[in-house]
Amino acid sequence: MTLNEVTALIRDVPDFPSPGIVFKDITPLLADPAGFDTVIDQFAQRLSGLDADAIFGIESRGFIFGAALANRMALPLHLVRKKGKLPRETISIAYALEYGVDHLEVHRDALVPGAKCLVVDDVIATGGTAQATAKLIEDNGASVAAFAFVIELSFLSGRDKLNGCRIESLITY
Repeated sequence: MTLNEVTALIRDVPDFPSPGIVFKDITPLLADPAGFDTVIDQFAQRLSGLDADAIFGIESRGFIFGAALANRMALPLHLVRKKGKLPRETISIAYALEYGVDHLEVHRDALVPGAKCLVVDDVIATGGTAQATAKLIEDNGASVAAFAFVIELSFLSGRDKLNGCRIESLITY
């Protein structure tokens, strides 16, 4: 399957979650084994030379793509979750939202000083969550080797917040 065929699986949902927003629905992609496999193949090919020690999947759809990619690349997967969702000792970071503050956490033992981390999510929009994830990783002695996103909403300029890090986006709107 080609990336154009994968792109055709992504549905636009107007006015979701609020008026004026056009939501990119990936559930048809997740329901299509060939399309999903193409996404993981593309990531694995593009990132094959990457010297990464672990994958960090951002809640929640980053878990889906991150788990498959971690399996394909034979790397451990760690979860980046909203506050209060992880059962063991965590490291947390607060970050600004348009109308407030949110928190991300990882298990304390997931971040090893000097480790090179691949961060995976389904979409990069404004870049705030990816930026906060990078800061969480870097503030704890590890580094971001690259970001991998299925979709990039380039008109929102999220990549500008990622300080020149390597970014692999499969589909750009």
